[in-house]
Amino acid sequence: MYLMYYLDDTSNKRVYTMAKVDPFGRPTFSAHPARFSPDDRYANERIMIKKRFGLLLTQRNADGGGGSSQQNGCTK
Repeated sequence: MYLMYYLDDTSNKRVYTMAKVDPFGRPTFSAHPARFSPDDRYANERIMIKKRFGLLLTQRNADGGGGSSQQNGCTK
């Protein structure tokens, strides 16, 4: 069995359990992070998308903001 969680309806806090469904019959979520694989087949696609939309850390201004929309190929 794995540690699971569901969101409490009243306080929106995580409630940890070992059950696969919450008290209302909805499926619970895994409390464990996804496995890391050094064989990342989709890294190039993620970097390309981040470059296109100006989300790379190297594309940020000195004040911490994102680049201009004209730089990203978008028009207002």
